[in-house]
Amino acid sequence: MTYISRRPRRNRKSAAIRGLVQETTLSVSDLIFPMFVQEGSGLKVEIKSMPGIYRFSLDTLLEELQEVTDLGIQSICLFPNYPEDKKDKHATESHREGTLYLRALSTIKERFPDLALMTDIAMDPYSSDGHDGLVENGEILNDATLEILGRMALAQARAGADILGPSDMMDGRVGYLRDLLDDAGFSRVSIMSYSAKYASAFYGPFRDALESAPRFGDKKTYQMNPANVREALVEAQLDFDEGADFLMVKPALSYLDVIRTLHENFDLPIAAYNVSGEYAMLKAAAQNGWLDGPRAMLEVLLSIRRAGAKVILTYFAKEAAELLQGK
Repeated sequence: MTYISRRPRRNRKSAAIRGLVQETTLSVSDLIFPMFVQEGSGLKVEIKSMPGIYRFSLDTLLEELQEVTDLGIQSICLFPNYPEDKKDKHATESHREGTLYLRALSTIKERFPDLALMTDIAMDPYSSDGHDGLVENGEILNDATLEILGRMALAQARAGADILGPSDMMDGRVGYLRDLLDDAGFSRVSIMSYSAKYASAFYGPFRDALESAPRFGDKKTYQMNPANVREALVEAQLDFDEGADFLMVKPALSYLDVIRTLHENFDLPIAAYNVSGEYAMLKAAAQNGWLDGPRAMLEVLLSIRRAGAKVILTYFAKEAAELLQGK
């Protein structure tokens, strides 16, 4: 018999030993739970393309947040759903005093002061054009959009946001927002920039949740080409230089190489958004009995951590927390 001196299987022979040598870990503290708020009361509306994910009115959202925080989830990212009659060309509802989203942020921060509250900064949930920037003659205007994003950022900071998430992909927006926040006395408010946000096919269910699909064209003039990774380094370097506190890659699963590239090149926490389409795929496969849903979910989240993401925005956060906490 051939003598084998090195036997890697010895380090796999029991659960205890496998635990000792495990290289990548997943913790509830790594997760941010994206959630949706809408107008009304007593509402909990399931998003058909995202089984188990709901749009809440503010009262039911607060009830859900009690469950979420009881599971040990320490951070959420809140997105608004607005009816068409509240949308306009200049996304006015995004910064108007007393609007749904700002009321929700301040109420959540009052009720759950220790929760890290992340927001979304982009025009599309409030825009009658459905784009992330200001539209003129079919073109998305970069610099004019920054002024609107700035008003949005200041309003969210005043409402109690801890982390602002500019998801618009306009050039120069991180530096613009950082200067504006600092000058207004909000130097402690963090920016998690969507540094490498790709023009992906995996956003469909999210647009169902917000009912904010573009009214014309697509988002390829501002979101990145899925073929490019070196471009992600350019975008991330700009955001790093402009004062971002986290660099995000979106989506996650098809872009693990991009997560790894940013992790190896920047001394900032890398975030990854495990997006709605990725969630929907696993849910559909599990519902059809084609996958073991919980095992596949944890494997996906571990793969994102293994690629180098410290922070994961995921619709699986609540389910993952239940498994990780043994509840």
